[in-house]
Amino acid sequence: MRDSAQHGFKIVIIGGFGVGKTTMVRSVSEIRPLDTEATMTDVGVGIDDASGVPAKSTTTVAFDFGRITLDDEHVLYLFGAPGQQRFWFLWDRLFAGTLGAIVLVDQRRIEDSWYAIDRLEHQGTPFVVACNDFGETYAPDQVRDALDLSPEIPLVMCDARERESSKMVLIALIEHLYSRVGQDDSVE
Repeated sequence: MRDSAQHGFKIVIIGGFGVGKTTMVRSVSEIRPLDTEATMTDVGVGIDDASGVPAKSTTTVAFDFGRITLDDEHVLYLFGAPGQQRFWFLWDRLFAGTLGAIVLVDQRRIEDSWYAIDRLEHQGTPFVVACNDFGETYAPDQVRDALDLSPEIPLVMCDARERESSKMVLIALIEHLYSRVGQDDSVE
């Protein structure tokens, strides 16, 4: 990090198991991301539901970490949270001090996103929802209805493997945060 960087902003990427959180951090980070990927073993059988991601051979066991330098004084820190239920206890710690979050969704397994949205709403953490492109696409209104999203929560389509697509999700989150500042000011 540059010596002049004085302000760090934290964003957390959460969602179900195998939705592409690690991939998103890798695609957009300017540094080689720190990840805690471990090989999946038979120990997780019956504990982790890998039925929706049969080709998955590794999994995040703590978090992923990436960084984007915004300018000489501002840095964006990206944290990808583990998706398995047995690691959800880490989420509240990851939310501490966060600017906002991205809920990454696999449209083939929308129900895997309900807990992430519930936790963010409970914590009062602003978020956007990003549907990662796994080839199966529903209309945004269908996804919004399935997730019971409030109209003010942005819903964007993305391909977490592509840097530009992941950047657009981050921009959607920043725009959402900016719009909330204006709303909060008008309420007071």
